[in-house]
Amino acid sequence: LEQQRGISITSTVLQFPYRDHVINLLDTPGHRDFSEDTYRVLAAADAAVMVLDAAKGIEPQTLKLFEVCRERNMPLLSFINKWDRPGREPIDLIDEIEQQIGLTPTPVTWPVGIAGDFRGVAHRDHPGFTRYTRTAHGSTVAPEEHLDEDGAAEEGEAWDQARDELALLDAIGADVDLKTFLAGESTPVFFGSALTNFGVGMLLDAVVDLVPAPGPRDDVDGVPRPLDAPFSGFVFKVQANMDPAHRDRIAFFRACSGRFERGMVVTHGTTGKPFATKYAHQAFGQERETVDEAYPGDVVGLVNAADLRIGDALYVDEPVEFPRIPSFAPEHFRVARVTDTAKFKQFRSGIRQLDEEGVVQVLRDPDLGDQAPTLAAVGPMQFDVATHRLENEFGAPVEMTSTAYKVARLTDVESEDALRAMSGVTVLQRADGARYALFESPYWLERVERDHPEMTLDRLVAEGGPTGS
Repeated sequence: LEQQRGISITSTVLQFPYRDHVINLLDTPGHRDFSEDTYRVLAAADAAVMVLDAAKGIEPQTLKLFEVCRERNMPLLSFINKWDRPGREPIDLIDEIEQQIGLTPTPVTWPVGIAGDFRGVAHRDHPGFTRYTRTAHGSTVAPEEHLDEDGAAEEGEAWDQARDELALLDAIGADVDLKTFLAGESTPVFFGSALTNFGVGMLLDAVVDLVPAPGPRDDVDGVPRPLDAPFSGFVFKVQANMDPAHRDRIAFFRACSGRFERGMVVTHGTTGKPFATKYAHQAFGQERETVDEAYPGDVVGLVNAADLRIGDALYVDEPVEFPRIPSFAPEHFRVARVTDTAKFKQFRSGIRQLDEEGVVQVLRDPDLGDQAPTLAAVGPMQFDVATHRLENEFGAPVEMTSTAYKVARLTDVESEDALRAMSGVTVLQRADGARYALFESPYWLERVERDHPEMTLDRLVAEGGPTGS
């Protein structure tokens, strides 16, 4: 499905060595419909790289996810991509970062040549120029040729314009400042072309030089778990059928403290039961290798960990519970039904798996159970993914029926009966027992909130505008 649509649908976990460091890179979908998956991954990150399209600049999902980064005071690097294609002026793009996101942009590299006529990048921290050499159709890595200012002058007017723009940046003091970067107030900016790998090395240098090493993680009470405490970690992603040939299920956890050793028996925080870690892997895209040990900041995948759910804590000796990863506010709601009743068992199994992975949120009416669950999503493309996986991985043909609901709020047992008695409102339950009140109209929701302040109607994370499907 990712190849058909030409977009990333799920997050990818990569670990690789770079300059005597180990970098754990969590590559997330850029499409707004899958921003909830990105949100969950951000819970496991120490910093983020915001990748902007040179032609599009800041898109709606960028703003939504930046709010999450800001809530966590997460350091943010910015990479303006696709400079080898037509796009906007670099000054316009960094102005947009400042005006729409509120971060002070501090360019580290600066493009020589307009977008689409990319000559290379100048470096603000040292003299010189790295030349970009276009390759056929961008199909291979672009060589990086490092030149002094005399060599850069060969680029003529493009170099002269870049020098003038660099002088302007110097005059306004747009210099990298580690203190404001770590505080989430400024963002170092890089320009390049990820497809041809040009400028990526400079970005990775900044990850090593600027991004802080893993620090203590706060537990559910806000108390930092010391790095040298016994092993602990939390699950932030569950993915099934990464290897379709083996029909496996992997739970990815971030190590938060201590030393993880493959085969060690840890405690599963949710159940209090012992959990064996014999099948521990690290990943580079689709490739896997067995991991024997891991330290704070590392990401490890536990294969066929059927009992683990997103947000679960794992620990040794000293119990710990980390803050739960809340769900994004769904904006689209559809009822799913299996079209072949002989496949109901597969349908039920698939729905449960998609719910555990967070592909969609599954809401059930206690009277109907799994006969006709309501699927709730941030964007409509999540329904396409759910349909594709139910039919291709579980062999359960389905139909999705649109509903009239537009907005959801968290509610409780005390408010449930009164809400159910209202027209244009229903209350459904998630597998974890959370109750969602679904409203057909945001205006009706406002009236209910005004007339019944005693009712529990709590907002969910990143609640959007009144759109539905």
